Amino acid sequence: MSRGANIFNRKRASDRAKRRRLRWPSVAAASAILFLTLGLPNHPDGLALGALAILPLELPIIVGLLLLSARLDRAGMALRAATVAFLAVTTVLKVVDYGFFTALDRPFNLAFDMPLLHAGWRLLSGSSGVPVAAACVAAALISLLIMILLIWWATGVVVSASICGRQSAAAIAAGLTGFAGLAAASGLASGMTASLAYGHAGAALKAARAIAALEAEAAADPVTRLPADAFLARLDRRDVILAFVESYGRSTHDNPLYAATTRAALETVESDLRRRGLAMRSAWLTSPVNGGQSWLAHATLLSGLWIDSQGRYDALLASKRRTLISLAAAAGRRTVAVMPAITMPWPESAWFDYTKVYTAGDLGYHGQPFGWVTMPDQYTLSAFERLELARVERAPIFAEIALISSHTPWTPIPTLVPWEEVGDGTIFNVQAASGDSPETVWRDQARIRDQFRMAVDYSLRAIGSFAARHAGNPPLLIVLGDHQPPVFVSGSEAVRDVPIHIIGDPATVARLAGWGWTDGLLPSADAPVWRMDRFRDRFLDVFSTGTTAQGAFAWTGMGP
Repeated sequence: MSRGANIFNRKRASDRAKRRRLRWPSVAAASAILFLTLGLPNHPDGLALGALAILPLELPIIVGLLLLSARLDRAGMALRAATVAFLAVTTVLKVVDYGFFTALDRPFNLAFDMPLLHAGWRLLSGSSGVPVAAACVAAALISLLIMILLIWWATGVVVSASICGRQSAAAIAAGLTGFAGLAAASGLASGMTASLAYGHAGAALKAARAIAALEAEAAADPVTRLPADAFLARLDRRDVILAFVESYGRSTHDNPLYAATTRAALETVESDLRRRGLAMRSAWLTSPVNGGQSWLAHATLLSGLWIDSQGRYDALLASKRRTLISLAAAAGRRTVAVMPAITMPWPESAWFDYTKVYTAGDLGYHGQPFGWVTMPDQYTLSAFERLELARVERAPIFAEIALISSHTPWTPIPTLVPWEEVGDGTIFNVQAASGDSPETVWRDQARIRDQFRMAVDYSLRAIGSFAARHAGNPPLLIVLGDHQPPVFVSGSEAVRDVPIHIIGDPATVARLAGWGWTDGLLPSADAPVWRMDRFRDRFLDVFSTGTTAQGAFAWTGMGP
């Protein structure tokens, strides 16, 4: 018998076996798997029973292709494999999108969000421990493998229906076509999966164009018109401290869950600072991010450019843009970064032109970490005092400090201790061992929100107490949030505003009178709202020479 005849006979025998195996319950199960895979939402709002009434328009097309593939031998196998790959990739994108919408209020972007997967690992391992984080990653990979195997099996059942005879294939095709027609006529059909794939591809291309556009924006920098000794010259030798409070968003003022606590903290701090002769102004800035990626907000405020993605951040680091840090360094100031959350090498810090960078290992903390949070804010500020402010002979400082006690997972919550007892941080060990674990807290959304409320309250009182300690020779202290907390905590998807407060001696703060900000630490609801990238030039305009005394942006060409 010829080789060709043997192949033909084996194929007929295989087809007969598949006919015997095919059962309509298998067809129903395969259809359900394909239906649920295509109907899986990528946004929390889509996770509802009503979604099951929507027919994915891709389903009839995929089934038709699979029925056709049974007659195409090798090409048919390739078509089936491509179908499985498409379903697997879009399912992963939906799951990742879901997480991004929950945490960051935006979808995943293939062009620049891959590094965030590593950041997610660091957060999870830092808050729950490496074994738990590794178990979560293993569970995710196993789930992915099971999903791919289920999709492969389901597509195989559809292919078998075609092999079993034209009647089975025709019945499936007719049923799906009829159902699709009824669903489309009633408005209960959607091509969400195909639209998602197209949208992700388009977003990646758009991101690439935005990254290219940043290069031109970075080059058109108005500060190049001023000599180096003009920058911040109106501050004389007064120190400037820029303190970012993690997740301190407008929701802490507007959401009834947090407003009373935040107001009480700020009123207490304001009253104390006024008694000590300090002046304050407050307003709102719109952050480029929501729920996370704090470094993008830092870069936006420092550079005067809108840095709303990792791609634009990377493009910024490749540019010659001048930031508040590099401009302060050019003016002869000692520029300092205090970054207690950074536990690994930070090579991009060289681009910002810091004179000195203090990461977690440089701050001398010997106490226990507060979960992911390496040290409480009070210790961070105390270490900054000891390492920088206490220097006898030094240049005026321009410091950027990250206060991270209000970072997730918001447990345990520190409390203030007498400043003279802070020492090497071991005094905080009892606090670090108190309270429930993140696993316990995060089982209850109400509990999560309450922990967040207390964490922000602590951070505000810590920075307020720090300001009071230095009222005798006050630095110009700029306190602001980096972004809103995640939407499930803030309660608002639309608002990305964060509070900003400026604290200092009355004469220095009086220079900001033209800004129209609210007097004190409680910004009014109608206080000015600026985009965060506007702050750099407005701040330079007020405190640099070669500009108008009224802050009219004479050298930037901008209006107030």
